[in-house]
Amino acid sequence: MSQPTHKKSFSPSNVDSNHAHVKKVESSNQPIMIGFVLLENFSMVAFTGAVDALVTTNLVQTEKLFDYRTIGVGSNTITSDLGIDISTGSTVCEQVEASQKNFDVIIVCGGYRCKLEEQPQLSEFLKASQRQGLYLGGLWNGAISLAHADVLQGARIAVHPDNHPYVKEHFQQIAIASETSLLDGKILSGAGPVSALAMMLTLVEHFQGNRIARAVKEILTCDQFSETSVTPIIETTDDQKYPESLRKVLELMRNNIEEPLTLEELLHYANVSRRQLERLFQNNLETSPSRYYLELRITYARRLLQQTNKPIIDIAIASGFVSSSHFSNCFKDYFGTAPSNFRKKISSPSN
Repeated sequence: MSQPTHKKSFSPSNVDSNHAHVKKVESSNQPIMIGFVLLENFSMVAFTGAVDALVTTNLVQTEKLFDYRTIGVGSNTITSDLGIDISTGSTVCEQVEASQKNFDVIIVCGGYRCKLEEQPQLSEFLKASQRQGLYLGGLWNGAISLAHADVLQGARIAVHPDNHPYVKEHFQQIAIASETSLLDGKILSGAGPVSALAMMLTLVEHFQGNRIARAVKEILTCDQFSETSVTPIIETTDDQKYPESLRKVLELMRNNIEEPLTLEELLHYANVSRRQLERLFQNNLETSPSRYYLELRITYARRLLQQTNKPIIDIAIASGFVSSSHFSNCFKDYFGTAPSNFRKKISSPSN
């Protein structure tokens, strides 16, 4: 495929600044606080996968967007399915007695060997959390605790297949989702350790928007896709269910980072009209072609800043920008900090 002889960069105004759909818990700049209730024999893999999504979200932004605390049920020491003891910050009884809204989201972490019977103290805590307007969630079979507490309010839940019979037997009115993870109203659920990451990405997108969620997904799911000499950027969106013309455009964008194609060239190679292309991106990726292309290039630049010692001007050129100042403005609009400050942050021993 021939390359154009000129370069084109997009202005900072193309960065996705429309967060009207984002559901902020509070108007303050305080991070969203997640409380993980650890059941005895909880899945360590599911728990750490969920936490990893939150930690990575904070790393791709300069401000701390999420924080988390662990909560025990009858004790401050909980044993995981790996036999590792975890000391929690508090218990559900202490949280109920405090009667304060210390969290924005409560997630019950279950596991293969977790008991499914109701724990009255936990049910009381979950009911109190719902009265406070908190989001509630369950990992693996953690959603069964929500069912016991009668806080689902008609929401569908994702639960481990091994526990489907238990749910059908004890909670006939509750619908088990066909998806392995979902957010239904204010109820969040994931069926197992792999879906824990997908569940948390849904939560990140819900609170912070799809731009940040895509950046986190690109980092944490990179090994789910084949590696080439040039690592694909955000290939997680290149789903086979997408129309062929959209997949063609995504491939063109990934293969033309340093010398970005113009919109007219993309339309020509993909054999679609401008209106068709814009509709494809909006319906499948909830963004515009130019905004997505810019996001692709900015993410590529972030990788170069992390993994190489190249001068910033060289990284700007390699990412398809005609000047370091333009690149710096776009990078700052996207990640909230200048490229030089970002490099200092990741190079600091304290990070």
